[in-house]
Amino acid sequence: MRRHLARILIALALLGGVLAQAGCVVVAPRPARVWVPGYWAPSHVWVGGYWRYR
Repeated sequence: MRRHLARILIALALLGGVLAQAGCVVVAPRPARVWVPGYWAPSHVWVGGYWRYR
């Protein structure tokens, strides 16, 4: 009986985990524009900021 009880508890835990995640919706992230700030290049030249897609 103890073997069956352990299996039943494990099965209930797995079922509970599946049901807890049943309402979750995963949405792919949309591409966004982000501002890349300017910086000093190694040769002491200023590189201006620009927009890029992420």
